[in-house]
Amino acid sequence: MSQQAVGIKTVFLNPGDFYFGGKDARISTLLGSCVSITLWHPRRHIGGMCHYMLTERKRPANAKLDGRFASEAFELFLQQVEAAGTRPSEYQAKLFGGANMLADPSGKQMDIGPRNVAHGRQLLAANHIALMAEHVGGSGRRKLHFDIWSGDVWLAFPQGSNAEIRSPYG
Repeated sequence: MSQQAVGIKTVFLNPGDFYFGGKDARISTLLGSCVSITLWHPRRHIGGMCHYMLTERKRPANAKLDGRFASEAFELFLQQVEAAGTRPSEYQAKLFGGANMLADPSGKQMDIGPRNVAHGRQLLAANHIALMAEHVGGSGRRKLHFDIWSGDVWLAFPQGSNAEIRSPYG
């Protein structure tokens, strides 16, 4: 991992958390069946990360956005993108997580992770955001660090297996 510059703050995301900021931050999280999307603006060196648990919910009227749900976490992204005076298509995305971590009482794997991944891909495509890389599926936990100053994401998948690694652009 690159050396962290002096004055860089580290932000740790728990499930449902969201962060968007400038080049003075490194965002970290741990994932199982949850998914994180990173967005990075390559010219402005701004971006963020979400950590969602489920795809969506029936949101009660006047309820504030809840980052535990992919659709609402993505709305938080879109609000920040607009507040920064940028457009979604100017960002690059990376997608992580969605492991098979949970089984139902019969021992059959539940499909929470794959559904989270599919929903994240749909949200990115619908907003014309380039998906630069992903490390999804399989089983096991992932540890991520996203350096906003460079757009680099550092991944540890120590006991994981059978993950799909994809970089559509190289």
